Amino acid sequence: MRRWLLYLAAPAALAAALAAAGVARTPAAAEEASEARRPNIVFILTDDLAWNLLPYMPRVQQMQRDGATFVNAFVSDSLCCPSRASIFTGRYPHDTGIFRNGGPDGGYREFHRRGLEKASFAGALAAAGYRTAMMGKYLNGYLPEKNPPEPDWTTWAVAGAAYREFNYELNRDGKIHRHRGKPSDYLTDVLSGLAVRFIKQSAGKPFFLEVATFAPHAPYIPAPRDANAFPGLRAPRTPAFNIAPEATAPSWLQEHRTRPLSKQEIAKIDAEFRKRAQSVLAVDRMIGALQQAVAAIGAEKNTYFVFSSDNGFHMGEHRLTPGKRTAFDTDIRVPLVVTGPGVPAGATIQEIVENIDLASTFIELAGASAPAHIDGHSLAPLLHGHKPLAWRTVALVEHHHGPDVDNSDPDAPAPHSGNPPTYEAIRSRNFLYVEYEDGEREHYNVAADPDELHNDFAALSAHEKKALHETVETVKNCHDARSCQAAERPTHTIARR
Repeated sequence: MRRWLLYLAAPAALAAALAAAGVARTPAAAEEASEARRPNIVFILTDDLAWNLLPYMPRVQQMQRDGATFVNAFVSDSLCCPSRASIFTGRYPHDTGIFRNGGPDGGYREFHRRGLEKASFAGALAAAGYRTAMMGKYLNGYLPEKNPPEPDWTTWAVAGAAYREFNYELNRDGKIHRHRGKPSDYLTDVLSGLAVRFIKQSAGKPFFLEVATFAPHAPYIPAPRDANAFPGLRAPRTPAFNIAPEATAPSWLQEHRTRPLSKQEIAKIDAEFRKRAQSVLAVDRMIGALQQAVAAIGAEKNTYFVFSSDNGFHMGEHRLTPGKRTAFDTDIRVPLVVTGPGVPAGATIQEIVENIDLASTFIELAGASAPAHIDGHSLAPLLHGHKPLAWRTVALVEHHHGPDVDNSDPDAPAPHSGNPPTYEAIRSRNFLYVEYEDGEREHYNVAADPDELHNDFAALSAHEKKALHETVETVKNCHDARSCQAAERPTHTIARR
């Protein structure tokens, strides 16, 4: 495993100040002070959580008031395993090779076959002296009883397909712990307790903690105490809800032009949205418990909290039943909220960012150097109020078509939920452009059409179409931070209408 050099200026400054004050320091004391200065990082990654669930998470809303909200944060693929592979490695799917939840181009087994566990940000953090913890959901296909903990994690508490929140196994540092159906076995609560313990055990040492909840993924199981929350709550009726696609919509969406959602489907969507809102209450409560644990060890001013999701989720928009996989903002745009040292309160960050940026961000915040093969860019400058001169203007989304029926995949597309052909897409502040492998194209002026209802690709000029295509081709063929940064800032004119 390659180790990354640690660069820390703060401990030297502290040593000079102490020397000037006449305070003698032993080598052990100097090392302890150095470690205490390095920031901690708590990363809460939710599963299928869309922006429309934040109104039911008061602690996340408080994080927005206390820190920074990225309003243009996107995922590299609107599907669990590809997105998580990008988060761990900082690479696009075209560099990880992970495009689906299983099979020859996806899942835990393929992630391992490619040796990607050695490319995780955990290695850089461990080399920098961090205690690291991975808890909850890792990658689709991980089997607690069969698969050991990954390298570079000090603490490992990972479940398999624990979407029902009860009756699951946790691999805790190589030992299997079986949880049943008692209220105290509710998975989000169990993870909360383990995470609090890890934080308290890490007092005086720099730590990184990832808690990846299964909530609010289907089947949307709330904690028993929250099962009656939000009576009568319905899914949001956005302008796209149950609206017939236009004639210019791609072929995979055309079936819904003459097939509106039935009353039964809408009632089911409402019931499931209510359960999703109920299930994130435990996640929000967990965030509060982790914040209290950090305060209890006196590290509240030296800890970053990062909240996000692996992808979004649509529920009735474009007449689609619940699902993801599309290039619409409902699926690719995710919450990203950060609090911590030097992060201005109440900040709204407009720059285009992606989940591939998280690995570089964690590594830089820890004071280490990111490897050159990472495609993403550290968000640290943006978090601390700086505006980089060369920042991306487009985000790349890559998706491979999956089978309509796969009983082993919890994300297998349900009937009428939207299962588009393989595509690449780019998203800027102003537009969404999609290229499907079957030759169809989409372009939405999201500045004027935020619900992405009017595909105006046919109205673009030949020059604009060529520029869009060239940008997609360039970005999907970039392979490191330098080449990706150049590709994501096209110099030619792209459609802005």
